[in-house]
Parts: sequence; C-alpha cells; structure tokens
Amino acid sequence: MRTDRTITLLAAASVLALTACDPQAADSGKPATTGTPATTPAASGPAPSAKTATLPDLVGKGLQTAQDEAQRAGFFVLTSHDALGRERLQALDRHWKVCSQTPRPGAGLDTKTTVDFGAVKLEEACPATDAPAPKPAGDVMPNFVGQGMKAVRSALPGNASITVKDAVQSRMVLQESNWKVCTQDPKAGAALAGRPLTFTVAKTEESCP
Repeated sequence: MRTDRTITLLAAASVLALTACDPQAADSGKPATTGTPATTPAASGPAPSAKTATLPDLVGKGLQTAQDEAQRAGFFVLTSHDALGRERLQALDRHWKVCSQTPRPGAGLDTKTTVDFGAVKLEEACPATDAPAPKPAGDVMPNFVGQGMKAVRSALPGNASITVKDAVQSRMVLQESNWKVCTQDPKAGAALAGRPLTFTVAKTEESCP
C-alpha cells in the first residue's frame, strides 16, 4: 500500500511541474508568480514659475543705499554706470548718488532682472538724461571736445598713438576719467588713417583755457 501511495504522490508532483513549465500558462490571464513588477515613470510637474517682487524707486538715493534696498527687495543682479558718460568706475559706492534706474520701479518684476543705476558723484548734478559714451570712431575723427578723456580713448582704435597733455598746467594726466578734452588734433572731420592723435585736457571741474 505504501508503494501505491508513493506512486500517486509522484504523479501529482509531475502534473504540477508540467503545468508550471507550460508556456500557455502565461496566457491564461493568471497573475505571474515571479519576475520584477513594471515601474511607472514619475509624472513630471509644471516648471517652477519665475519669482517676482516689487522694485522700489531708488533715484536720488546714495548708490550704496540704493543697492542695499534693491537687495532687500529681492534683486541681486545689480550694475551701475557713469551717468555723465565719462566711464568712471564707481569704486566707492558711498561717494555716488543715483540719477536713473533701469528698469523703472514697479511690481511684478522678475527678481533675476538686472537692475542698472546711472550715477554721478555726490557733489555733481544729475543730467536730465544719461549722457551716452562716445561712439567708436570710424575712419573720420569725431568731435571729442568736452568729453571725458577715458571715454574718448575707449572710442578710438586700440592701436592708435595718443598723446594727452594738460591744457591748464604742466600736470601729469594719471587718471583720465577725471579729465575732459579741451582741444584735439586732428580736428573733427579729418581722416584718421592711422595718424598720431594729440589731446589737451583739463580737470572735469575746470574751465578749458
């Protein structure tokens, strides 16, 4: 009797093994018992919107104060330029005041916007509008009289031979951003053609002789 019972158990085990190996079992609709479950990609949400804030009116304030207030409002991309068009650097912001700002004050501005201040020194008067720097010279000599010598040099070709002399005294012209052109040679309208250029200058606050 034990032999019959053993044969019966072996037959049942064989049937189960054949069923597990049957490829049709995968098509029977029954859930698989092995394998890695499929993964569903995570849904991507909407792109984060730009952060906006209100830019205050900073015209008339000291440049350092204006920069501090702009940062407190959430704007950190800040630049400044010489509102008189002389290309002077605002090395000590506390010695300058704001004459203009771009963009204008208002709400809903992207905080990544660059805020540019037009500034003059504390003792100077703001111009009605920012004075543009001289345009780059072409083949003809522009009229540079009255303009800042540093800006004039920037407008001339980089390989130009330039001589600068003090028109008032025999002083050395060390920081050209503090000097303005009194005379120029050649005169405005003359062909440049690589010729040497000579300028006489006076301090910005001085009168040309």
